[in-house]
Amino acid sequence: MKNIEKYHILLGSKSPRRRELLQMMRIPFNVVTISGVEETYPYTMPPREVPLYLSGIKADAYLPHLRDNELIITADTLVILGDKILGKPHSHEDAMATLRSLSGKTHQVVTGVTIATRERRTSFSSVTDVTFGQLTDEEICYYVDNFNPMDKAGAYGIQEWIGGAAVEKIDGSFYNVMGLPIQRLYKELQIF
Repeated sequence: MKNIEKYHILLGSKSPRRRELLQMMRIPFNVVTISGVEETYPYTMPPREVPLYLSGIKADAYLPHLRDNELIITADTLVILGDKILGKPHSHEDAMATLRSLSGKTHQVVTGVTIATRERRTSFSSVTDVTFGQLTDEEICYYVDNFNPMDKAGAYGIQEWIGGAAVEKIDGSFYNVMGLPIQRLYKELQIF
């Protein structure tokens, strides 16, 4: 990607999955994080617009710190069931309840991504429909007890055990469900 070779690429994310996905694409980058970014959004905002809005807020927090030769990538991923945003669970019980609500249903995973330099900026969203089969309480408990659903929107990681046990169908990017739609990001970086 000759057009971005002049930039030092920064990933503004604490997510180990986003780091792993960007590494998989063989794009050289460094991880940077800023504490205290207020990830709030207007109460009236439609749920599917929230990830793009939040990725923009994150990019705005980094822009004053960017050098002329730096490019920042920020992202936000949410799980949406109907019109309800299912965030990261706060407790074991919350994770169990979230997974029960997803059992036997189709939900959407929406990731908003912002690419920015001091001179340019572009943003996009990626939507993936994920259908879960029916899960028993025993299966849900096994997942919550043996994996780490607390740092994941919707209380699950598709790349973990539950992806094989529960996911019946995916319509859209698998990697989007992991937290970064890398195929779309790759294309956007090519034309940035």
